[in-house]
Amino acid sequence: MARSALLTVMTNAAMKAGKALSRDFGEVQNLQVSVKGPGDFVSNADRNAEKIIRGELEKARPGYSFLMEESGAFEGRDKAHRWIVDPLDGTTNFLHGIPMFCISIALEREGQIIAGVIYNPAMDELYTAERGGGAFMNDRRLRVAGRKDLADCVIATGIPHLGRRNHSAFLEQQRRVMLQVSGVRRMGAAALDLAYVAAGRFDGFWESGLHPWDMAAGIILIREAGGFVSDLDRGADMFDSGEIAAGNEIIHGKLLDTIKAA
Repeated sequence: MARSALLTVMTNAAMKAGKALSRDFGEVQNLQVSVKGPGDFVSNADRNAEKIIRGELEKARPGYSFLMEESGAFEGRDKAHRWIVDPLDGTTNFLHGIPMFCISIALEREGQIIAGVIYNPAMDELYTAERGGGAFMNDRRLRVAGRKDLADCVIATGIPHLGRRNHSAFLEQQRRVMLQVSGVRRMGAAALDLAYVAAGRFDGFWESGLHPWDMAAGIILIREAGGFVSDLDRGADMFDSGEIAAGNEIIHGKLLDTIKAA
């Protein structure tokens, strides 16, 4: 598939970092792991992947700003453009030898996400999207699933773990969703969950307590695949609220109604 110059830059950065992650994943038992917070780990692989991605992006687009999970925010000369990067989403999966993890890179221009890449090196699945150009997984164009009834749907979510708040509120949300759907899944990597919604593998997704790097690339993937994304109040401030819900137009609405009823 022919890619734009921008997507080529992003894809090359993701795949180069993905090679490093694949090597470390093969040696996962030998990784030196430090505790970043309760239930949230960071490894040498995380930091190395971020270093690779930043180096590749800076070389191709010098002066752009950055928002990165490990390094935080960096304001470049070009304040209109900002890379939003998660070098390893699904770190806990990675450290337990579970092949559900990914690299997520998005580009924001004047506050609008214009391109996104999500790459799972363990499965060699590359998700790409650029505003107005559609969404793809490797060479296959993506469309969100077309189901209209929650009873037919598989919905993904993120379960708050140790150190996170609002466990009881989430459990009530999940109880109400479980009563209406075919299945609920928790994969452990929000960026991949969103990519799976874009690919039609999941019919919908919701989660709270996320960061911009967890969501940015997935947001444009879903929109370019014909889906709908919002916060849990149907607004567009996902980055500020840390909340997200996604699906096709009908399922997105029904999922939000169910969650708000909790």
